[in-house]
Amino acid sequence: MAVDLRREKGVPVRDQYDFDWRDLARLPVSKLDDDAFTRVRVIALNGIEAEAVSFQHEIARHLRDLREEAAVIRRVEHHQQTLVNWLLPADLSPVETTINYEQVAIELTAHIAIHEPDPYLAQVHRFGLLEDFDHLYRFAALADRLYGIDANNLLNSYTDIRPGRPTRAEHRHPHDDLRTPYDRGHVTPLTRIQALTLLASEQQTRAYYMNIGPTFADPLARQVYAEIASIEEQHVTQYESIIDPDETWLERWLVHEAMEVWNYVSAAAWETNSRIKAIWQRFADYELGQLQAVMDLFQQIERRDPFEVLPETLPEPIAWESHRQYVRQVLADEVHLRTVGPDFVDSHQVQETPDTLRYRQRLNMHGSPTDTVAVGYVWRPGGELAPAPAVAGGAK
Repeated sequence: MAVDLRREKGVPVRDQYDFDWRDLARLPVSKLDDDAFTRVRVIALNGIEAEAVSFQHEIARHLRDLREEAAVIRRVEHHQQTLVNWLLPADLSPVETTINYEQVAIELTAHIAIHEPDPYLAQVHRFGLLEDFDHLYRFAALADRLYGIDANNLLNSYTDIRPGRPTRAEHRHPHDDLRTPYDRGHVTPLTRIQALTLLASEQQTRAYYMNIGPTFADPLARQVYAEIASIEEQHVTQYESIIDPDETWLERWLVHEAMEVWNYVSAAAWETNSRIKAIWQRFADYELGQLQAVMDLFQQIERRDPFEVLPETLPEPIAWESHRQYVRQVLADEVHLRTVGPDFVDSHQVQETPDTLRYRQRLNMHGSPTDTVAVGYVWRPGGELAPAPAVAGGAK
């Protein structure tokens, strides 16, 4: 059922200070018994909370008159993020968590690309999708190399493990990662909400890889994380560049809160674990209360109707399901695409910019770690039971 933002008020922010330490550090989900999409939703919602906290800190650093309101809401967002993030199980290793991070990126981006009404932005999303798809394949190869792990056991067969646009070919000069932003005066609310959702997801992924990469002893693993973290930085650049930089702070804050409501409502709609579903429903009500508080600020300060920015009803929930056939079709149709500035070009017909070619050649001058880790790797059912293949080459 669609959520009516004019009618649904949620829990007032003053009543959201009801956490204690046992509440924040709950029993985590099960690595073996819970569905892969339950872990995926935990990771995705942690990302939107991380973005909320970061954005509201920026408000505090730039807008004196909103510091108090941002501090009050931000503290609740922080505790929501803590509870969500602490749902991940302790027996999920960093490389296993990484595999679920890439599953988030693939399935979430596929849904958003399918539903994006702007053809150019849909192309932006499909372009990023094929790169995250390749990252999953490279990390699956790394998991097999280091621990003999079959990544499909973590993915529950929802997501393919096969090459996408090769990571070695994804390195671009920063100018070729900037996209044309939407126009705040003519954009649909869905486009705004989806853009922020993907930005939050990619920003979280970059931060995770930057923190986890140095913890590996294996030199090739360290290089693989370094290489893919660099692409995640490019993806953050791409997704933040599609947002109109002329939006006001309060416009952006409204969209942030609506985006969070949408994500929690979507998670609750698809959640199969009743205990976790109750958390998503609780936080959807909290986010509705936070949205109401920002709507009041928007009316007081900008003297505008919040529904100039927001939809009256939220978009249909994110479909947390396998998008295998769609991803395969995008892979077949668009793996050859590259970028020249904000434009997408056929690499068989148009050469990339000299700046990108020089940049990529310099980074790959001793080879690509993501190429090395995947030498000889082809996912097969039951791979966890088979001897690990010999890996040609090594860390450069």
